[in-house]
Amino acid sequence: MSSGCSLSRLRRYAAAAAAATPALLLVVSAHAQTRNLFSPQPTVPGQLTPGTGSPGPAPSAPAQAQVAPVVPAGHVALVVAARYGRDAPLITGGVIWRVYAGRPDTTGVFPLIKEEKAPTPTFVLPPGSYVVHASFGLASAAKAVQLTSETVREVLDIPAGGMRLEGRVGDARIPAGQIAFDLYGGSQFDTTDRRPLAQNVLTGDVVLLPEGTYYIVSNYGDGNSAVRSDVHVQAGKLIDIAVTHRAAVITLKLVNETRGEALANTQWTVLTPGGDVIKESIGAFPRVVLAEGDYHAVARNDGKTFQRDFKVITGVDGEVEVLAR
Repeated sequence: MSSGCSLSRLRRYAAAAAAATPALLLVVSAHAQTRNLFSPQPTVPGQLTPGTGSPGPAPSAPAQAQVAPVVPAGHVALVVAARYGRDAPLITGGVIWRVYAGRPDTTGVFPLIKEEKAPTPTFVLPPGSYVVHASFGLASAAKAVQLTSETVREVLDIPAGGMRLEGRVGDARIPAGQIAFDLYGGSQFDTTDRRPLAQNVLTGDVVLLPEGTYYIVSNYGDGNSAVRSDVHVQAGKLIDIAVTHRAAVITLKLVNETRGEALANTQWTVLTPGGDVIKESIGAFPRVVLAEGDYHAVARNDGKTFQRDFKVITGVDGEVEVLAR
C-alpha cells in the first residue's frame, strides 16, 4: 500500500472496528429464494441493518443526495462509498464508516477519529495518513489513505450478501419466538471446531455476511428438533431460507383416568427408546417440541412412578396422557 500501512496493522483496525460494532447477530430440508439486495423490490429492505433479535427494517425511500460539507482552510475532504464488488452497484445503506489515525497513540491504540452511518459520507480532516474502515454487518473492508491538499475519493469493495431465516413444519410457519438459528462459517461437514458467528438469530432477522458458504443450526423449541443446513451467500443478494422441521408439539398429562384432570407437581422425563434423556420438567401440563419418532415418558408423582411409550408424527400436535395406575 502506498501509505506503508501493513496488512497486520489493517487487521488491527478491523478488530477494533468489530469490537465497536454490536454483535449480530445464516440439509435435512431447506428451501431458499434469492433476490438482489440492490434492486428496488417492495419485499426487500431498502436499508439492511444487522439485528440481534429484531426483524429487519421496513422498506425505506432511496437515499437522498447529501450536501457537500464546507472544507475549511488547512483541511481536506475524504469522500467514501462502498460497493458489493468490482463493477457492482453501490451499497445504499447499513454501512458503518470509521476513520482511524494512521499511527498509534502513546498507549499503542489507533485512535478513532470519526464515525458515520451515511451511505456515502464526506469526512473533513487535516492532512495526514489515515485508515478508513467500512463494516456492513459481519462483512468489512479497510484501506489506508493519504490526505494532502486535494479531495480524495475512495470506493471500498465489500462482497457481502444477506440471509433471512424462518422455520416450517410442513406448510405451516413456526411462530417467531419458538425457533432460533445459530450461524457458523464453512460447511457442516468440515471437521474443524468453530465458534458460531451469530447465535439466537430470530425469524425475519437479516444477517449480513461476506460472500461464502455457511451452515445454520435451526433449533425449534427446547427439545431435540434441530436441523443443520448448508447455504451459500452471494455478493449483492438476499437469500430467504425456510428450514423444514419434522416435529410436533406434545403436551404431557398424568391423569387418574382417560381425559381426566392433570395431576399437579408431576416430575417428567422424556427418553428415546435407547434411554437417552431428551427433556426433564415439572408441572401438570409441560409442553415439549419433539422430533418425529418413538419416545418413552416417565411421570413421578407422590412417590410413585408411571410410564408410557408414545409416537410423534410430524405436524400432529397433541396430548400424551399417562395413567396413574
